Amino acid sequence: QDYTWEDHGYSLINRLYPDVGQLLDEKFQVVYNLTYNTIAMHCGVDTSVLRRAIWNYVHCIFGIRYDDYDYGEVNQLLERSLKIYIKTVACYPEKTTKRMYAQFWRHFKHSEKVHVNLLLLEARLQAALLYALRAVTRYMT
Repeated sequence: QDYTWEDHGYSLINRLYPDVGQLLDEKFQVVYNLTYNTIAMHCGVDTSVLRRAIWNYVHCIFGIRYDDYDYGEVNQLLERSLKIYIKTVACYPEKTTKRMYAQFWRHFKHSEKVHVNLLLLEARLQAALLYALRAVTRYMT
C-alpha cells in the first residue's frame, strides 16, 4: 500500500502542526526543482529524469518504492560510484570521504555534486518523515 508525501504525509503533518507541511513541501520542491539545465559541459539539458532517479533511489534504499516509477531508469542514469556515494551519505554519513566525493562524476562541476547532496539529504528526510507519519497514522486509526 502506497503511503506518499503528496497523498498522505503532507496532509497529516499539516493537521498535526499547521503550516509545517507547506514549509516542508516547499523545501522539498525547491531542492527537487533546482537546476541550471546543464550536465557537466552540456547546456540546455532536461535534468528532471536524473533528479527523479536520485530521489527515488534514496527512497528505494529506505524501502519506499513507487509502482508508477520505472526503476530501470536508476540503473541507466546512476553509475555505480554514484550509487555507492548516495548510499553511504544517506545511510552512513560518518563514513563519507572526500575521495568518495571525488570519485563520482569526475567531469562535473562542484555545484552539480552539491546539488546531488542536497537531493539525497532532502529525499532521506522525506523518507524518514514518511515512516514516522505512517506510524502516527496507524496509531490514530
